[in-house]
Amino acid sequence: MPAFAQAAELPPACQSALLDTLEKFPVVDFTVPEKVQNTVLVEVLNLSDADQAVFTPTACTAWNNWATTNGKAVADELDTRYRAAAAPVCNKFARSALATIKKYTPNFPAETRDAEKVIKKVWTASMQKLETRATNADCKTTYGAVKVGW
Repeated sequence: MPAFAQAAELPPACQSALLDTLEKFPVVDFTVPEKVQNTVLVEVLNLSDADQAVFTPTACTAWNNWATTNGKAVADELDTRYRAAAAPVCNKFARSALATIKKYTPNFPAETRDAEKVIKKVWTASMQKLETRATNADCKTTYGAVKVGW
């Protein structure tokens, strides 16, 4: 319920960016582990008002348009990298996600740059929490290695 309350405060384009982005990337194999989804969601819900303010209708519309146009190519890249990455799943997710983000970030719309800075903060904080809480040594190492982001 809190996720919907938080999302309701965002402009409609930003609600779509938050809630529908994964649908814009039609992956086959790439998987976001549930622990990662939950950790990231908590970080997003706890953003300060100043951080939330960067999610403007202009930025979110630009992101939605970019994701719709480039979703298939990004999904193919995610799937390819995911299949090639070593197990466990946490490593496959983190390594393929970060490599793909690094590849495509230069092509993100200029209108999304301020939001990207906030997303980097969310990524770093999430990976730090996942690293701290990981019981699997490989996952702990992976989350530690990718937390600096792109």
